[in-house]
Amino acid sequence: MEVGLTERLDSFVRKHNDRQLAAVPIAIFVISLLILAFVFATSGAPVKLGMEFKGGTMVSVATEESVSFIEQKYTDYPITDVRQAGSRVIIQFGPMNDELQQELVTDVIDSYESVEISQIGPVYGESLQKQAVKAVIISFIGMAIVVFLIFKTFVPSLAVVVSALSDIVIAAAFMNIVGIELSLGTVAALLMLIGYSVDSDILLTTRVLKRRGSPQENITNAMHTGVTMTTTTLAALVVMYLVSTYAYLLSSSLSQITLLSNISIVLIFGLVADMMNTWMLNTSILRWHVTSVGTRRRKA
Repeated sequence: MEVGLTERLDSFVRKHNDRQLAAVPIAIFVISLLILAFVFATSGAPVKLGMEFKGGTMVSVATEESVSFIEQKYTDYPITDVRQAGSRVIIQFGPMNDELQQELVTDVIDSYESVEISQIGPVYGESLQKQAVKAVIISFIGMAIVVFLIFKTFVPSLAVVVSALSDIVIAAAFMNIVGIELSLGTVAALLMLIGYSVDSDILLTTRVLKRRGSPQENITNAMHTGVTMTTTTLAALVVMYLVSTYAYLLSSSLSQITLLSNISIVLIFGLVADMMNTWMLNTSILRWHVTSVGTRRRKA
């Protein structure tokens, strides 16, 4: 599978010039930025915030009642999500005052058995939100510094940084499209994307800049290694997504693991975006850079 994919990707790269290769990743990046800007303008955050960041209450109960019935039952509360997870139903509520909170807890405990309740205050959620933003920014800055120290050349280093940024932006836009909230788990997934992106981009940049041979031959050699690495990771993530999302269909004793499901689907989409950004955007920039440097040296 990897061999066939690599051959088709290599053929595609060879047949298109640098502008053509960069056009699609740049267009998707711009569209993703517009999606994030629209969500930010309408909600105050580029991605819909989960309970960890805005505060709220999550209730898990064992019941045979339908999701629609429960949603109707608690319509007087700030309910944000109701979903089936095996034999249990998970109900998520937004922030509410202490009186309404206590009323909800009493109602749930009186109505159901095997009740699990978790609460996060809005102040604590805002604090977590700031810490998460700092973690992403610091990680990105640290990555950029290390990349510039490794290559000591502006254009190739910038290409690595832009590719990693595009991966995160596209993944965040995808979260908005499919309705995945920003949680501690999805923040971790976005941070992991930085590592995956830098890994493949440094592989490509090192092969092109520091190995003998034509740039296209070095790109092809790097592609064989990089695509194998990425597809192997994707295969593992697809299995994790299927198990964490649909295992409950096989047995009533199993339940959906929303955290792992969200992490895996964000990483899957992010890695697909990374393949596009690495082997189209970054490749086009590197090929243009090497050609330009060679032209200037010949003129000198």
